[in-house]
Amino acid sequence: MKLLLISNSTNAGESYLQHPIGQIGEFLKPSVNEVLFIPYAAVTFSYDLYEKKVQEKFREIGIGVESIHHYGSPVQAVEAAAAIVIGGGNTWQLTRMLHDFNLIDAIREKVLTGTPFIGWSAGANVACPTIRTTNDMPVVDPVGLYSCNLVPFQINPHYLDAHPEGHAGETREQRIEEFIELNPDIYVVGLREGTMLEIHNRAIKLIGPRPARIFRKGDAPREVSPGGDLSFIL
Repeated sequence: MKLLLISNSTNAGESYLQHPIGQIGEFLKPSVNEVLFIPYAAVTFSYDLYEKKVQEKFREIGIGVESIHHYGSPVQAVEAAAAIVIGGGNTWQLTRMLHDFNLIDAIREKVLTGTPFIGWSAGANVACPTIRTTNDMPVVDPVGLYSCNLVPFQINPHYLDAHPEGHAGETREQRIEEFIELNPDIYVVGLREGTMLEIHNRAIKLIGPRPARIFRKGDAPREVSPGGDLSFIL
């Protein structure tokens, strides 16, 4: 497998996809010249606008982008793709559309046979076994919480350590601790802003300026620095 799972598309004060675009180019080149883009996480803007936004950024690295919504058969589009890219937005809506178009198994089979996969935010969530560690509001019923199961662990994108002053609710860490209490055999990766996981078969590398926070039932949360060994979560 060849995966690039990105926490977020945009860092504060930067343009869209500015922080990961260089890594995306290195990840795809030289074998991929065009990617299949899946925009189904968009809710408040059109697929055409989403496609255009991604096209403009990928043009900087010389890679074309074609959105799946132009195809009569989404499954055939996945089967023919040189690489698959899934953008961020609402994870629940994205998962519902993947289920509705019978794309969960199609994506899994395609990626397990070597097709490169890139996902950011919601797109990283659906690389996991389920979407149960998303931060998004469940705006639709996804008709099942299972997703593409490309990796055996869960990701929490946009992971935050902060507990805002005056906020009496649970922290992100406490929410993840609830998850691992009920799912003791599953690792959760708290993927902070500006970071990503690059996976090649059984090798996994954390890229970016911040460490990742790793959770599992029975273990104290641990920090893994960029470039550190994360193979233990596979």
